Amino acid sequence: MRLTMLGTGNALVTEVYNTCFVIENENQYLLVDGGGGSEILKRLKDAKISIADIHHIFVTHKHIDHILGIVWMTRIICQNMQKGAYEGDAYIYGHEEVIALIQELSEKLLQKKQTDFIGKRVHLVVVTDGEKEIIGKKVTFFDIHSTKAKQFGFCMELEEGQKLTCCGDEPYCDWEEKYAKGSKWLLHEAFCVYGERDIFKPYEKHHSTVKDACELAEHLKIPNLVLWHTEDKNMLHRQEKYMKEGKQYYTGTLYIPEDLDVLKL
Repeated sequence: MRLTMLGTGNALVTEVYNTCFVIENENQYLLVDGGGGSEILKRLKDAKISIADIHHIFVTHKHIDHILGIVWMTRIICQNMQKGAYEGDAYIYGHEEVIALIQELSEKLLQKKQTDFIGKRVHLVVVTDGEKEIIGKKVTFFDIHSTKAKQFGFCMELEEGQKLTCCGDEPYCDWEEKYAKGSKWLLHEAFCVYGERDIFKPYEKHHSTVKDACELAEHLKIPNLVLWHTEDKNMLHRQEKYMKEGKQYYTGTLYIPEDLDVLKL
C-alpha cells in the first residue's frame, strides 16, 4: 500500500497545494479531499495516477480548500463516462452536508449531460460513524466533533492487526482515542511550529502545532506520524524546521512530506 501526497498546505497556501492525498492498494485508489480547485487534475497527472483508475473519493468536510477540487473531479469523471473513457462506477463518500453540497454544486455548475450520470454511475454516498469496505480494505468513518464545520475522519485497515488513522484537519480530541490508539500510522494537521505560534496563531484558527501533534503521537505510542495542512512561508526550510521541533517531543518516525511525496504504508 502507498500514500501519495497531492498537497500538504493549509487553506491559504500559494507555494504548495491544499492538503489532499491518495491511498493505493493493489492498483485500487482512494482519493481523500480535492483541494481548492482544478489543480487537483494536474497533481494527479504529476503523480502518474489516472483519473480513470479512481473509483472512490472521500471528502472530510465542506471547506473550500477540501471540496472545490471534488467538483472538478466530478466533472471530469462524468465527462469521461460520457465519452466512454471511464469504466465502471464512481463513489463519493461524505457526511450528509458534504453530499448535499456536492449535489447542489454539481447541478448548478456542471452541464446536464454530465450530471445525468449522478445517481446512475456516480454514487453520492452518505457516511455516518461506521464501517465500509473500500479498495479492498475495511474503512471506519467517524465524526471528529468539529467546533467549526462538521467533519469526519477515518481509520483504514492495513495488514492484519494494523491500521492508519486520519484525524481530519483539526486538533485531535479525546473522543477520537478509540480510533487513533493502536494505529501504525497517524495523519495529523500541524499549522506551524510551536515556536512560531504568535506569528501564525494556530489556536485562534482551531489548529495544532508540530509540538502538539508530536506530544499526542508520543502519548498514544504511534510509531509513524505524518504532519500536513501547514503554512508555506518558508518552504525551503519547512521540513528541517518542523523535524527539529518534532523530534524534541516524539521518538517515533516523523514525516513532513512535500507535495507529491510517496510513503510506503
